[in-house]
Amino acid sequence: MPERRGRKSSYTIDLALFTAVKDQLAVLLWRTPEEKEKWSLPWEIPTSDGTLADSAGRIAAAALGVPPSWLEQVCAFGDEKRHPSETEISVAFVGLVPAGTPPPVGGAYAWFPVGELPTLAPRHREMLDSAAATVRLRMDNSPVAFKLLPATFTLGELQHMYELLLGKRLHKASFRRALQAAWLVEPTDEWRTEGRGRPAQLFRYAPRKRRPAQRGIRLDLLTS
Repeated sequence: MPERRGRKSSYTIDLALFTAVKDQLAVLLWRTPEEKEKWSLPWEIPTSDGTLADSAGRIAAAALGVPPSWLEQVCAFGDEKRHPSETEISVAFVGLVPAGTPPPVGGAYAWFPVGELPTLAPRHREMLDSAAATVRLRMDNSPVAFKLLPATFTLGELQHMYELLLGKRLHKASFRRALQAAWLVEPTDEWRTEGRGRPAQLFRYAPRKRRPAQRGIRLDLLTS
């Protein structure tokens, strides 16, 4: 990523931005015009202006053209694993982007399925794994999977997002029981025809006010 003018820091801010692309979980990668064969997570050496979260949000908006729907700090990495900038410390953030968000045109950015990644710098590989693990940890106490969806969706689409983030298939009936227990969605009056099957009702994210906190679907209920 291009460096901003001003007093530079001795660390980088690095982003692992996930979305759903063609039924796969994908991450946004970046490359420079000079190194077209070398891909990396979006990163930058920040100036002293603003907080870490402010800088991460600005980098994400510059990469996507719009802010991500969810962004959270993962942790700092300061081991001996190599980073493209050769800095000693990196602060990683993880973000989720609604499915269908295209990368900016021009070829500098691209979505890559997490199972088909090019070779990354060792520290970026570790950050990516930690970012994915952070999302999975958040799913039991925060409705982060909804951040990948549009305003209205089918229950099948919601289950599919959970499956992408968890990396495993879920039992349909168990998922719907857990969803009902979480009180997180409400039906709309809209229906969508998908293929030759019966029309599917559209839902929206709408947690019941009776719930003291917005938590996710309890993962311990997702059993057959």
